[in-house]
Amino acid sequence: MRRLAPVDDPALLVGAATGDDAAVYRLDDGRALVVTADFITPVVDDARMWGRVAAANAVSDVYAMGGRPLLALNLVGWNSEELSIDLLAEVLLGAQDIASEGGFIIAGGHTVDDPEPKFGLAVVGEADPDRLLTNTGFRPGDVLVLTKPLGIGVITTAIKAGTAPDDVVHGALDCMTRLNAEAARVALDAGATGATDVTGFGLLGHLGRAVMESGVDAEIDVGAVPLLEGARALAETGSIPGGSRRNLAWVDERLDRGNHAELDVLLLADAQTSGGLVFGASPAAAHEALDQLEETGHTASVIGRVAEGNGRLRLA
Repeated sequence: MRRLAPVDDPALLVGAATGDDAAVYRLDDGRALVVTADFITPVVDDARMWGRVAAANAVSDVYAMGGRPLLALNLVGWNSEELSIDLLAEVLLGAQDIASEGGFIIAGGHTVDDPEPKFGLAVVGEADPDRLLTNTGFRPGDVLVLTKPLGIGVITTAIKAGTAPDDVVHGALDCMTRLNAEAARVALDAGATGATDVTGFGLLGHLGRAVMESGVDAEIDVGAVPLLEGARALAETGSIPGGSRRNLAWVDERLDRGNHAELDVLLLADAQTSGGLVFGASPAAAHEALDQLEETGHTASVIGRVAEGNGRLRLA
């Protein structure tokens, strides 16, 4: 993982604190900068929608650390021999849609020739250095709140295969383009210190890394984990991304599967694009957080608990 300053730099508060490339720099007693970048290949054929998904995905690390985005730069890989500039303009407009919703500015960017199109953002945000969410902050006694359902990887795999029903696609797109701004606010209000966004490494991968970094164990109530409508049915027909299997292989040596079926475990490792947050809070604060999330249209759930330990996951 890259650090954007030497590890002994006193201004660098946290490096790669969400499990991805992100860092936090203290500016003064009340302000810190959050710096991150991410880009993805197309997940849908609609160029503007791809731009929206990619932008929401890229800005997620800022929210996952309890910050708010201020400024972004477009990162573009484009096959100019096969794809028109008008199509690229639609991608950029999609990103601008997200920037307008999130209240940040996209100030130009950089484009390179690339046989396979890619798009994302480099993002600078700000946070309170004394109220950060990090993947080192999970505490014994916390319960775990997940703010978006799983199943994005399954559905986007089915989209590429042409087997995803329209209503399932629409549900997945609504989920991917929902910003984690409200979820971050709710987590901070709930007194959370530990959080991570759930993206390419899936719930098991990101939470597995977080419990290792926090020096705790976590138990997941498999039946409480929400799934997007249609995701299980598509998974049962074989729509499983290769990344999900790699995620499970990475975490398996620290995972007690219990008696759960392979498919149930694979869905917990599903490789998400622009997934939600998982954060820890006291039981009372977590249930109040659920009420707030549901009021704002989130499909959220308490999915488990944190205990003393040394970085293991258990499925209950």
